[in-house]
Amino acid sequence: MSPLNHYPHMIAAGIESAGRMQVTAPFDLAPIATIDTVDEGGVEQALTVARNLFDERDGWLALSDRIAILRRTAELMTERAESLALEAAREGGKPLIDSRIEVARAIDGIAICIETLRTEAGEEIPMGVNPASSGRVAFTHREPIGVVVAVSAFNHPLNLIVHQVAPAVATGCPVIIKPAEDTPLSCMRFIEILREAGLPAAWAQALVTADLEVAGKLVTDPRVDFFSFIGSARVGWHLRSHLAPGTRCALEHGGLAPVIVEADADLDDALPLLAKGAFYHAGQVCVSVQRVFADQSIARRIADGLATEGNSMRVGDPTLEETAIGPLIRPREVERIHAWVSEAIEQGAELICGGQPLSETCYQPTVLYNPPADAKVSTQEVFGPVVCVYAYDDMDLAIDQANALPFAFQAAVFSNNLQRSLRGYKRLHASAVMINDFTAFRVDWMPFAGLRQSGMGVGGIPHTMRDMQIEKMMVIRSDEL
Repeated sequence: MSPLNHYPHMIAAGIESAGRMQVTAPFDLAPIATIDTVDEGGVEQALTVARNLFDERDGWLALSDRIAILRRTAELMTERAESLALEAAREGGKPLIDSRIEVARAIDGIAICIETLRTEAGEEIPMGVNPASSGRVAFTHREPIGVVVAVSAFNHPLNLIVHQVAPAVATGCPVIIKPAEDTPLSCMRFIEILREAGLPAAWAQALVTADLEVAGKLVTDPRVDFFSFIGSARVGWHLRSHLAPGTRCALEHGGLAPVIVEADADLDDALPLLAKGAFYHAGQVCVSVQRVFADQSIARRIADGLATEGNSMRVGDPTLEETAIGPLIRPREVERIHAWVSEAIEQGAELICGGQPLSETCYQPTVLYNPPADAKVSTQEVFGPVVCVYAYDDMDLAIDQANALPFAFQAAVFSNNLQRSLRGYKRLHASAVMINDFTAFRVDWMPFAGLRQSGMGVGGIPHTMRDMQIEKMMVIRSDEL
């Protein structure tokens, strides 16, 4: 048996690792690689490098240099797209067909950074409009905010890293990224590509910490100017409460995406979309379709239709072309999801399809009909291939039920009636409402924001770039003005 590939830490300093961690494939739990872990000493070195780099303003990278590095990065990623997709599928469990799309999105994300740099700028502040402002001109110029620390999630192991690291590189912020321990390899590969494209190593460092306490010290250090977090609400809000004074942050958590389906909806069009939104990446998406509120005249047809769609999707090895649904990220997630589904059935939900583990790592696409409003599948993010269908006879009451939770992210309405669609848009508590499309729709330049306990701040690459900048104003007084 050949030795596993080993990935060293990517701290721009000569330090010893604290140990090694094994990375395994979530489908068959086979070892893929080993990777360095670092302790407090490694975190200290990474922060020192980043802080010193930012504080030495004469060494900042010119805008034209940053653009050139990003362009070369996109070229290298395009040349290696298939290997990047295969690696992401293997370490994260997202089927290869979807991982290819993720890689394409990541490459486009680099292009969005470049486009944003070329088109967005500061602004002129009105002066000369009263005696106090006469003889003055004022304008703003965008500067990097400072040191960025990012903590990422497993479910999009390349594209999420691009969303957190590429805006920092684009805006001129030194960045330290800690990928999810389950999926660190795509991150390391991306940082390697940035460096190959010409980025000096100190501007983008990557590390995996020996434990959560060490990770906490990275995040809460007063040298951190901006903290980017993608992951669970419990961890994100906890870390935010311990940030140093002055550290700004953006948090992206999950939701229990609600969908309203009116009686006049085109179900031939809606059902494949809803099924894709529910079962894509085994439901491990923060805006995955989880709660479908359907008019009682069509609710059973929707539940049966989702079951038909789900049963037609092949579950298995994510590296195979024919696989539509891959594994859960860890075996314990299969156990948790099965416990939630079983509990909902015991409480009165009707099982339409699925409801059983297929293996230690895979779970059947599952449709539940009318689970109780207080069941875990109705009140907490399942983050698995489970969708719930609830029959309603009053749209407003369905919207009230959809809004009743302390989470809000993206939502959807399916209807061919403009007035009813607009009613849903106006009344659903969400940052985005899709009309006749699934809740998981996203392109990487649009705003993407969790509300309530689902997050803080606005994601999307141009919006993240703004978060990583300050607008510094200059006011010039002159008798010639």
